[in-house]
Amino acid sequence: MYSAHTLHRFGLAGVVLLLAFGVVAPVLTFADEPAPESTSTPLQAGAAEAEIADEAQAVEFNQADIAWMLTSSALVLMMTGPGLALFYGGLVRKKNVLSVMMQCVAMMGIMSVLWVVVGYSLAFAPDMLGGFVGGFDHVMLKGVLPEWNESLGEVVNPATGGIPTVLFAVFQMMFFIITPALIVGAFAERMKFSAMALYSILWGLLVYCPIAHWVWSTDGWLCEWNEAAMFPALDFAGGTVVHISSGISALVCALMIGKRLNFQKEPMPPHNLTYTFIGACLLWVGWFGFNAGSAASANATAVNAFAATHLAASTGLIAWALMEWFTLGRPTILGACSGAVAGLVCITPASGSVAVPGAMVIGLCGGIASFLACTKLKNAMGYDDSLDVFGVHGISGIVGALLTGVFASKSITGARVGLIEGNPGQIVNQAVSIAAAAGLAIIGSIILLKLIDLTIGLRVSEESEVRGLDLTEHGEEGYIFL
Repeated sequence: MYSAHTLHRFGLAGVVLLLAFGVVAPVLTFADEPAPESTSTPLQAGAAEAEIADEAQAVEFNQADIAWMLTSSALVLMMTGPGLALFYGGLVRKKNVLSVMMQCVAMMGIMSVLWVVVGYSLAFAPDMLGGFVGGFDHVMLKGVLPEWNESLGEVVNPATGGIPTVLFAVFQMMFFIITPALIVGAFAERMKFSAMALYSILWGLLVYCPIAHWVWSTDGWLCEWNEAAMFPALDFAGGTVVHISSGISALVCALMIGKRLNFQKEPMPPHNLTYTFIGACLLWVGWFGFNAGSAASANATAVNAFAATHLAASTGLIAWALMEWFTLGRPTILGACSGAVAGLVCITPASGSVAVPGAMVIGLCGGIASFLACTKLKNAMGYDDSLDVFGVHGISGIVGALLTGVFASKSITGARVGLIEGNPGQIVNQAVSIAAAAGLAIIGSIILLKLIDLTIGLRVSEESEVRGLDLTEHGEEGYIFL
């Protein structure tokens, strides 16, 4: 029998080998194939499809759009590190602060490479497996990167609207990074780093990419830009793709991994709410790139998304703080930060389709719903979702997706509307998208977690959990005072 230490090393080696195989195999398989004739990359604002490098006339890019999308990509990356890392880091006990930060920064490296190798292709290439996921047309960003065109005698950049397609791919990469990083909060303080890395890789490929393909690829059966879509759902910036998928998966992780040692038997308060406050503010600012950047253009849709995002965060903060005040007798900084994030999550799918007044109502509902989920529901069910990923991202993601079908306005979309403006069928589309994303997240997470547990194990030893993951998983301490 192998020792626990040996299995742990095998787990780390397995992650490295999986990444290496992911890089090498697609390159060997597709190196000799010609570039694809077209891309299926949608503009979030519903603009024209990507122009292809072999067209006779070079594309004229919109410099303002490029500047905005570069900025938005940086803002979304900032949401993971330092934003989410500080937000989560402050909420755990001090013996685990570095482990959470390491998990977040690891996603910035691992998921970026995975996205370039095959993730982007699985999400945005034309259908494969009956539309379950995209194909391999864009492995290693083939057909996305600039190419030298011999007949034209110049470099030709594939384009998505007014920006290079590679910039669109980079922007979407940042979503691929932060989504599994969100799940980290559910199993904080007790999951092996090797198991977390392996789960995130497999989850990204087998859960995130298919959902992204359904909702955002022009071939997707839930895509609002696909005229043949069975249930065209409105998800402007990732309510379904990012928050519902991660929130539901987080609940599955919390249930399957089990509770922390002495959960509900001893206090486990946040060790540094200053970190959490700073992280929440960074998330708030970064969310402007997350939502307004999803317009893929510096246009009126981006402006509306920016305003809707801010006002929803504001009303979410107020709602949570008031709920605390009424039920506990005082508002808290943790509650205010949590309410703001709940409002931001709730407006994410709706930011490109609702006006500011509707956004304020959506944010308010998100703050109330997540407060109740993180207090009443969590206590009633007794699960240990360490940092309330399900309560905030799962619940507010679901509420936001449904309310998008209520408040969607023609004054913003120019076409598709919701219940208030006479289209009750949009709520059906939204509900189907929620069920589809949640279903895949549940089934995929159960299978992946079970396989990982049977091979390298999910959870650290009791001794490691007592000492803290900073020391036992990484050999470091967050606070050393001489």
